[in-house]
Amino acid sequence: MNLLPHITLETGAAPLHSIIWLHGLGADGDDFVPVAEDMRLPVAVRYIFPHAPMMPVTINGGYVMRAWYDIAGTNIAARQDEDGIRASRLAIEALIEREKQRGVAAENIYLAGFSQGGAIALYTGLLHARRLGGILALSTYLPLEETLPGETGEGAEHLPIFMAHGLDDTVVPVELGLASARRLGEMGYRPEWHEYAMQHSVCMEEVRDIEAWLTRRLNTSI
Repeated sequence: MNLLPHITLETGAAPLHSIIWLHGLGADGDDFVPVAEDMRLPVAVRYIFPHAPMMPVTINGGYVMRAWYDIAGTNIAARQDEDGIRASRLAIEALIEREKQRGVAAENIYLAGFSQGGAIALYTGLLHARRLGGILALSTYLPLEETLPGETGEGAEHLPIFMAHGLDDTVVPVELGLASARRLGEMGYRPEWHEYAMQHSVCMEEVRDIEAWLTRRLNTSI
């Protein structure tokens, strides 16, 4: 099995819960390691922080950087890179499969992601064949939403989804995040929406809300 290069962080011995955390455009797997190190969860967790592939990004003049898919212009919901999105989904599916082979049940695997990484976390989690533990979608949007009906996995409508966004985000406008949350609601999901007085970033209040959201779900799976 060919896996993306990644960082692994285990908070205890023999973890039975995994969180695969995807970084944003131009960052790498190191980006959210400090956030994970700051959180205190009730069970041992294996964090996986994959590095996105290097590729030219159109909106940045073709500059080669780590990206989950290409971005054609400032209207990120238009002219979406369907091939790139689907390829990244398959790469994350391989990481999910490896966690299952390690003995982690599907319902104990969580996907988290920021910006581009959040889009891939949403897309992958919704399409996964089994219901996962949940999705953390931060400062992001739902990609390829017109293809989702009929493609979602078994029990996906019960998938817990945490969505968070900065009110002053000029990269992924909060209106786009809200539209994605509404679309998920129309599809039968019940995303939990959070917003913060910040730009395209993560704040401590958000980290504490993520910690509380994960704690509630991890406690019920012990």
